[in-house]
Parts: sequence; C-alpha cells; structure tokens
Amino acid sequence: MLRLSVQRAVRGAVAAGAPLRPQLLRWCRAALRGDAEVVIRLVGEDEGRALNRAYRQRDYATNVLSFAYDEGEEMPLPPGMPLVGDIVLCVPVVAAEARHQGKALGDHYAHLVVHGMLHLQGFDHQSEADASRMEALEREILAGVGIGDPYAGDNDGIHEP
Repeated sequence: MLRLSVQRAVRGAVAAGAPLRPQLLRWCRAALRGDAEVVIRLVGEDEGRALNRAYRQRDYATNVLSFAYDEGEEMPLPPGMPLVGDIVLCVPVVAAEARHQGKALGDHYAHLVVHGMLHLQGFDHQSEADASRMEALEREILAGVGIGDPYAGDNDGIHEP
C-alpha cells in the first residue's frame, strides 16, 4: 500500500516538464518494498537551497532530498508501521541536470524519485560498496518501468560528495 501526496511549490515556466501525480505514483511503487506514506514536494531553487543548507549544511540547491520520519530518531516508528517520509525535488536543478547530461527530463525525474524512495527505505551511498548496491537496484527498478541505465555514460553520477 502506498499513500502518496504531491505538493507543488513551483508554478508557471519553472514547473514546466515536472511530472504529474500518476507518473510519480508509478515510480514510487516500482521502488517500494513495503507499505508507505510519502509526500513528494516539487520546489524552486530558494527552497531547495534552504533545505539543503538546513539539513545537510550545503549552501546550494540539490536535485533530490529524502527525509525518513524515523531516521536518526531515538524513538523509531513502532514495528508494523508503514514507512513515512518526504522526497523533495528541486525542479530547476533537475531540469538543468537533464539538459546538461543529455537525458530525457521524465527519465531523470524517474531516477531521482527511485533514488529518493531507496533512501527512505534505508539505502545509502556512503561507501563504494553501498553506492554500487544502490546503483544496481536503481538500474533494475528503472528497467522495470522501461527506463534505461541512468548511469550510462555519466561520469557525474547522482551522488554528491
């Protein structure tokens, strides 16, 4: 079971090409391994930068941020509770990356949603082994929804330092 809410904090030309709820729902479901309640928030550069600065101490807007509600908490969610979290996509950053990397905008959004969903479920890329495992899973999930390898020919990768 997946309960998905979508919040759009961008409008007009900035929001051009941003995915609609049915697309987001499809990509979330493809990456989900259990029950979840997820909010996806589509933001502009100012909000993306503020969130990245507040939660990651990095003063720039980034493509995707994930916030699992019980991550790092002293009192995790009780057993049997669904996964609960937020995924924030910075629309202008995603669009610029897709252009720069020569990727279809929808495919790049799909990759970032899958990436964010995996983070919510505890996957990370802190070590080389973890990054390899996460990237392999992303490739598998995206192939299942008809999207090619997001890392093919991409030396930049999705993972920031």
